[in-house]
Amino acid sequence: MIYTRKGDDGKTSLIGGEKVWKSDERVEAYGTVDELNSHVGLLHDHCPYSVEKRFLNGIQRQLFVVQSRLAAKNPGQYDFLPVMQPEAVETLENEIDRMEALIPPFRDFVMAGGHPLVSQCHVARCVCRRAERRVVALMQLEEVEPVLRQYLNRLSDYLFVLSRYFSRLLDIKEITFSEKASDN
Repeated sequence: MIYTRKGDDGKTSLIGGEKVWKSDERVEAYGTVDELNSHVGLLHDHCPYSVEKRFLNGIQRQLFVVQSRLAAKNPGQYDFLPVMQPEAVETLENEIDRMEALIPPFRDFVMAGGHPLVSQCHVARCVCRRAERRVVALMQLEEVEPVLRQYLNRLSDYLFVLSRYFSRLLDIKEITFSEKASDN
C-alpha cells in the first residue's frame, strides 16, 4: 500500500528514522533534486539521440545518489547508501568539453526556446540551480558532502551547454538577449 498516513502530521522520516518537518531544509534539498530528476527524465524521453539519452540516464542515476546522500543526516554511517564519487563531476566536465568543441563559442545570454527539447534543457537547468541553492542553504546549517553541491553546479552547466548543442543538432537558431525580438 502506498499510503501509510505517517506523514499526515506534516513530518517525514530521514534515512535512519529521524522525524523532521516536511519543510526542513534537508527535505527541501532532496525534494528539489527529486523534481530535477523528473525534469531530466522528461528531457530523456524527448531526446532522439542515443548517446545523449544514455548520458541523461546516467545523470538520473547520479541524482538518485545525491538524493539518498541528502536524505541521510550522516550518510557515512549507512553502508547501503551509494557513494557520490568525485569522478561524476569530471564525467560532466568531459561531456561539456566534448559538446563545446562542436558548437559556437558562448558570447551572450541565450533565451530559452526554439524547440521543446531545447526549452526542456533550460527548465531542467533552472530546477538544477534551485536544487543547488537548497543544498547551499542546508550547508549553512549542517555538514553536507561538498561533491553533492559540485555535481549540481556542474550539472547546471552541462544542461546549458546541452541546450546549445541540441540547438546545433536541430539546426535551431539561438536567440540571444541582445538580439531584437521577432514574431517567430
